[in-house]
Amino acid sequence: MDQAQAKATLRRYLDVARDSLLWKLEGLSEYDVRRPMTLTGSNLLGIVKHVASVENGYLGDVFGRPSGEALPWFTEDAEANADMWVTPEETREDILGLYERTRVHSDATIEALSLDDLGEVPWWPEDHRQVTLHQILVHITTETHRHAGHADIIRELIDGAAGYRRDSSNLPDGDFEWWAGYRAKIEAAAAAVLESD
Repeated sequence: MDQAQAKATLRRYLDVARDSLLWKLEGLSEYDVRRPMTLTGSNLLGIVKHVASVENGYLGDVFGRPSGEALPWFTEDAEANADMWVTPEETREDILGLYERTRVHSDATIEALSLDDLGEVPWWPEDHRQVTLHQILVHITTETHRHAGHADIIRELIDGAAGYRRDSSNLPDGDFEWWAGYRAKIEAAAAAVLESD
């Protein structure tokens, strides 16, 4: 596989993760995209804000290609986890716009550089700071897929919508009654362990 093919493969997997993450917000109210659904406050729009911010750094600053985006939630005096939730003053359009601009900037970095080109991650341990574009593409793709998985679960908790992509759920076909029976079977198996303890 030549460099162009390898880069295209990496981009394709990154784009799948990006698209999977974004479609989890579709059709939801402003409240539902913002509300915390886990004990640690995980929420859909906050995940998008975080992923955009992280990608901005890895595929921009790390390679000496800063985007110029203001990310006040990453300043030294910012509140802890400020990149993981959205204030009332920040709109969905603000966050989706940031994600789109970051995506365009990241794609330009990917296009402009060779997979072997070097960058430096100043927030990593000193002996691991020097990286290649290839390494960072793998890193940011796995991170984006990981957060898309978080979004899958959050969306299912909100309204039951599940699946990998808009056009392909990758889940067995079944109506609500089938899934309820399936869940009940799993719950019964878990409860059986309690009884044997």
